[in-house]
Amino acid sequence: MRSVSQHLIAKKLKLSRTTVSRSLSNHPAISLSTRLKVQAFAAQLGYRSAPTRAVRRPRQAKPITFGVLIGAPLVAADRGTFPTILQGIRHRAGIEHAAVDVVSLDPAEFSEDAAQRHAFRLIRGSHWRGAILIYPFPSTLVKTLSEKISTVSVLTEYRDVSIDLVDTDHENVGWLVDGLVAQGHRKIGFVSWHYPVGGLWAARRFGAYSESLYRHGIEVDARFVFNVGTHRPPIENPEQIADLVADALRRDQITAWVCAADHQAYQLISDLRERGIRVPDDCSVTGFDGNEPPPGLPALTTLRVPNDQVGGSAVAQLVSRLLYPRSARRKILVETNLVPGATCAAAPAAPISSSNSTL
Repeated sequence: MRSVSQHLIAKKLKLSRTTVSRSLSNHPAISLSTRLKVQAFAAQLGYRSAPTRAVRRPRQAKPITFGVLIGAPLVAADRGTFPTILQGIRHRAGIEHAAVDVVSLDPAEFSEDAAQRHAFRLIRGSHWRGAILIYPFPSTLVKTLSEKISTVSVLTEYRDVSIDLVDTDHENVGWLVDGLVAQGHRKIGFVSWHYPVGGLWAARRFGAYSESLYRHGIEVDARFVFNVGTHRPPIENPEQIADLVADALRRDQITAWVCAADHQAYQLISDLRERGIRVPDDCSVTGFDGNEPPPGLPALTTLRVPNDQVGGSAVAQLVSRLLYPRSARRKILVETNLVPGATCAAAPAAPISSSNSTL
C-alpha cells in the first residue's frame, strides 16, 4: 500500500508542498480555511507525520524500564484515548530500547498520605528509570515520584508540581466557537463534568472558549457555564446538567454548547434525546478528543488529538530528561485537527419550547 506523504496531499489538493507542510503544522502564515482543508484531507487519507525528533539513546546503551501509570481502573479508562496513547508509547519505547511496565491505579482511593506511601512502594518495588503519567493523580503522588525518578505527565497539567508535560493545544477550542458563530449562534454555553482530581485541562479549554467569544463581541454568561470556576457548587450528575441545558435552550435560547471532552458531549446528546431535544436540529454540540461515536449517536464536530503522537512524544521527552536531567522543564503541545461532524447546524430560526419539542 502506497504511504501517504505531504507530496501526495499537495498533488491531490493542487497546492504547493510548502503550503501543505505549513498547514499541517498550523503555521499562522497560512489562512485558517486552507489549514483546515489540508488537515481534514490528510486525516481522511490516514496521513501520519514523522515521529518526534528528539535525543535518542545510543543503540549500545543498556536497556531500561519505565513505568506507565494509568490514573483510572483499566475497565473505566477511556477506550478512545488510553489505548492509542499506549500504542504510541510502546512504539517509541521500542525505538529507544526500553521496556514498558503498565500499572493501573484509581486516584479516588487515595488520600493525600496514602498517595505518597503508594508512590514510595512503586519506586521501591520496580527498576523504573522513569515514569509516564496518564490521567490525573493526586499532586502528592506526582511530587514524590518526580523527586525520585524522571517523570513526564501526559495531557494533565499540575499547578503545584514542576514536571515535563506533553499536552494538546487547548486554544484550538476557538476553532469550534468560530464555526458556531459562523452558523449564526450567538448564545453558546460551556459544559464540563466535575472532576475531584485534576481537571485543569477543562479550565484551559474554557479559557479558549471565553477568548473566542470575546473576539466575536459576545459576553460570557456565567449562568450557562457548568463545572468551571467557583461561582456555584459543582454539578455531579450528568443528567442534572442535561436538565439545565434543556431549560437553557427552552427558556433562554442557548442554541449551542461547547463540551470540554467527547465523552461529555456524547452523554449530553443522549440525555437531551430523552428530553425531546434533537442535536443538531434544536441545538448544536461540540466536543474535544476525536473519539469514535457510541452506537446510535452522530459523529461529533470535535478536535481530534493524535494520541499516538502524544504517547511517542512523552517517551522522547522522558529519554531526553534521563540524558539531561538538569535541562529546563518542557511543555510540549501536540496539535489537534478539526473534525467536522454531524452535531452542528445553523442556529434554529425559531426558539424551541416545551410545546414544540418531540417527546
